[in-house]
Amino acid sequence: MSRRCELTGKGPMVGNNVSHANNKTKRRFLPNLTETALMSETLGRTFRLRVATSALRTVDHRGGLDAFLLKAKDADLSPNALKIKKEIAKAQAAA
Repeated sequence: MSRRCELTGKGPMVGNNVSHANNKTKRRFLPNLTETALMSETLGRTFRLRVATSALRTVDHRGGLDAFLLKAKDADLSPNALKIKKEIAKAQAAA
């Protein structure tokens, strides 16, 4: 499983460990990913996604999973999240 947020596309970054003697060695900064179940109000069901905790705050701020996905860029979303976005858009168009 890749270490990438399914909603924001946030992934690992590269940097240095810096010792007291100022020696530098490469390291990776990994995103804080959690497996969460997010509820879609339009579809009336939950989806299990691997999401960064910072993205959870953004989902809350935007008013839920439906509002977040409809506003998100397709390039940032995972294939699974894109599928959910299309289902939500289709359900809202029909209603």
